[in-house]
Amino acid sequence: MKAQPALHVGHPVTDYYRANDPQWHWLEQRDDTAVSDFLTAANNQHATWFKPLEPLADTLYDSHLRRRELAVTSLPTTLDHFTFWSETAADEDYPRWWRHRNGQPETRELTLDVPERAHGQAFYDMGDMALSPDEQWLAWTEDTQGDERFQLWLKRLPDGQPTPLLSDIGPGVCWAEDQTSAGASLLFSRFDDTQRPDSLWSIYLALDQAPHGQAETLLLREEDPEFWLGMGKTRSREWLVLESASKDTSEVHVIPARTPTHPPRCLQPRQPGVEYTIDHRPGVFYRLHNQASTHFQLDCLPIDALDADTPAWQTLVAARQDATLEGVDAFAWGLMLGERDHDQAQVRLRQLELDDRHQITRDDYLAQPEPLCSQLLEDAPHFDTRVLRLREESFTRPPSWYALDLTTGERTLLKRVPVYGSLAPEQLTSRRIWATSADGERVPVSIVRRSDLDHQPLPTLLYGYGAYGEPLDPWFSIARLELLERGGAFAVAHVRGGGERGEPWYLNGKMAHKEHSFDDFLAARDALADQGLSDPQRIVACGASAGGLLVGTCINRAPQAFCGAVLEVPFLDVLRTMQNPSLPLTTAEYSEWGNPNDPAVAERIARYSPVDNITAQAYPALWLEGSWFDTRVSYWEPAKFYARVSQQQQGTAPVLLHTDMSSGHGGASGRFKAWRDAARQDAFILWALNLAD
Repeated sequence: MKAQPALHVGHPVTDYYRANDPQWHWLEQRDDTAVSDFLTAANNQHATWFKPLEPLADTLYDSHLRRRELAVTSLPTTLDHFTFWSETAADEDYPRWWRHRNGQPETRELTLDVPERAHGQAFYDMGDMALSPDEQWLAWTEDTQGDERFQLWLKRLPDGQPTPLLSDIGPGVCWAEDQTSAGASLLFSRFDDTQRPDSLWSIYLALDQAPHGQAETLLLREEDPEFWLGMGKTRSREWLVLESASKDTSEVHVIPARTPTHPPRCLQPRQPGVEYTIDHRPGVFYRLHNQASTHFQLDCLPIDALDADTPAWQTLVAARQDATLEGVDAFAWGLMLGERDHDQAQVRLRQLELDDRHQITRDDYLAQPEPLCSQLLEDAPHFDTRVLRLREESFTRPPSWYALDLTTGERTLLKRVPVYGSLAPEQLTSRRIWATSADGERVPVSIVRRSDLDHQPLPTLLYGYGAYGEPLDPWFSIARLELLERGGAFAVAHVRGGGERGEPWYLNGKMAHKEHSFDDFLAARDALADQGLSDPQRIVACGASAGGLLVGTCINRAPQAFCGAVLEVPFLDVLRTMQNPSLPLTTAEYSEWGNPNDPAVAERIARYSPVDNITAQAYPALWLEGSWFDTRVSYWEPAKFYARVSQQQQGTAPVLLHTDMSSGHGGASGRFKAWRDAARQDAFILWALNLAD
């Protein structure tokens, strides 16, 4: 074995190493003051190393502010009685919410001053906001620590006194449709000891006096530790929807929204591996499910047929081998479907118009502005609307919102995010290439760069995620422009485990197939270099959360492939975390990674778990980010990785850890601190790519 460079006295890893615990498991003891001392020492080491790059970080931060619109007004949303919107002042982190009576903009009223709510808080996150059916009461949840445990507040609009109602609940809230002059019912969730949302409740709020709640009523409890509960309401406002779901199985209960005391009714009992969601139009339920095909199909059932011993769901849209049905949205006129093309790794919106007999009279795809883009259906509160709001963006096109009139086909631009500065979106180009993975599978890789540099290998930031079926569809980033303007490129590896090529793509990158994700990421890196798009000596890998697992494993296996790596709140101690069911998320993750109580599964996870596969070798420059209050990926995961890589580092590249002691999994809550943190990370990336000058 190559001799290991000695860490100098004063290095955090030297000073806090415990010979009786070489795995650094003692870092899991949050109440041990040595833990916070170690993290503080690592933060100080990080700050000392970074000091020469501070001017660059300041330049990047200032450039970011100059490139974007700081005073932001949201698009207005017109409800039954009022029009609501938000305004964020140029010098503030959070928005203020306003309303005016429909058609009377002169009646403008402030409804919620979020900057005032956040004042004096080191962390502030609003989980959810919900308007009562008469639009006169606002309920919201907020987290002032970062641990994702929320408090419920209520106020009468526009200027009632905010009243705290409940604490230690989940982020979501939903009004029933039973409001009278006396009061209304509100739904919320509670956690078990592992912070799993295991129960759904309603509370009747007396609104005809000083607002207060009566006793809470349990609606649904989930005993299986792999299942989480969530709730919502159909756009028709007829049904409350209570969903219990694991990573691969779901079960839906419904309650009439006007009578929330009615016992929940299960639409289809859970079956292992069967996922489904439902929506509603008058007289009919729709079920999107994978019972007959992993690619999903859409069925319908008259509501009066629910009482049959075996309700006969009828196929409305059959499954196809070349596409996955991803979502359904019901309107009075019909349905909007989200459909993902497997070959093109592209999602499309599909419009189905239905007649009174629920027969399809129109079946069209909405036009897209360019081949590689994201097109999303924004929230449409009115069930009978024929004017949809679309959000479109790509790697080269900033977010734009359109009103689409389904009757005339007319598209009206409502808003486009402005981009200032010397590099305009029109000066960028993006393309899709295909990498060949170890097993011969073709892996899509996206890359964006300056058009005038399109025919030469560039320093490249390569991003990946690859878990939970989450797709990395094209998105525009103002912060990315500094990298591109300085002559770098940004690439995305659409590895298996994500959802870019539909449900089969996800299934082939999870559980026993997780190795495909790592092979795909390294193949993407090699394809960029082999096709002359990226400088093979200057590629930085980047991943967050489960993407940190992806990057951590790849730098263990091929450290020479990258000149640097950024791992944000990274999931690195996979085996030990999955062996501890008392931690948040663990049991719910068994169907994603496997249950290590099975020795074969434990052995499989151990082969790639990043913390367990650190060896004495030359690692690239590493930037690790953790958060003290993170309940999804504990702070000790990046801390252990930092400590053990520092001990095994055979090269001269820095290994750096920064732990945010006042935030959770999502990082800083205020936008200016988040931009400042991003500028520091970007300065490291530019340094690693030799683009800092």
